[in-house]
Amino acid sequence: MGVGVTPGSLSVAAWQDLQGADLVYAPRSQVSGSSVALAMLAGLDLDPARVREVLFLMDGDDARIETHYRTLAQEIAGELRAGRTVAYLTIGDSMTYSTYGYLLAQLRAVMPDSVRVTHPGITSYATAASLTEFSLGEEKERTLILPCPDDMDALRRDLLTHDVVAVMKIGHRFPAVLALLQELNLTEHATLASRLGLPEQRLLPTLTHLPTDLTRPGYLSVLLVRTPKERRFT
Repeated sequence: MGVGVTPGSLSVAAWQDLQGADLVYAPRSQVSGSSVALAMLAGLDLDPARVREVLFLMDGDDARIETHYRTLAQEIAGELRAGRTVAYLTIGDSMTYSTYGYLLAQLRAVMPDSVRVTHPGITSYATAASLTEFSLGEEKERTLILPCPDDMDALRRDLLTHDVVAVMKIGHRFPAVLALLQELNLTEHATLASRLGLPEQRLLPTLTHLPTDLTRPGYLSVLLVRTPKERRFT
C-alpha cells in the first residue's frame, strides 16, 4: 500500500493500515541521515522494528530510476508472496510527484495480481496555501503546478500565462527564481514555504522583504505565485 504522510494529517484508514502492516518502507535521500517521511509520523506509535529505510532515486536518469525501482519492487513482491503486508511512505500526496509512482509502476509489472491500496495525502502546496491563507484558485482562475524548471524563461512564460502557479522543489534554483520574481514585480504576490511539518519549517507570506539568512530554502520548498490580471498574457 502507498501512504501519503503529511504533518498533522493522516487519515484514520491510512493509520489503521499502517498499524496492521508487517513492513513499512520509509524512503530517504542519499544526502539525508534519516527519512523525512518517517519524521512526519513522529509521536505516533509505529513500531520501529517493522520499518525499513530505503534510498529513493530521482536523478533524472530514466534507465537508472527504472532499474532502482524495479529492484525494490521485486523485493516487495517477495514479501507479498510470503504473505506479508507492506506499506510505503511518501511525503505529501502518494500520487503527486512522488517516488511511489515509480514503485507502483514496477510493482504492477513484476506482480500484476498483487492487491494494492493507495492512501492519498495532502500536497505541500495545499498545506502551504492553508497555512498562509493563499487561495489556490478563485472563480475561473487557472492554476499550474510544476517542479521548478532550470530554464527561467520557461518559468517566466508559465507565470505570465497562468493566474496561479505552484512551483515545487526549488532548491538551488531559488536565487534565479527570486531574481525573476523581482524582475516581474511579483514578490509581493508570492508566498514561500519550506520544510513543512519539520522543526525548521519556514513560512514567508510575501517575498518583498526577505530574511537575511534566507539564501536557499532547500529541495523541500514550494512557492505560490498569483500574477495580477493586468500583467498576464492571454
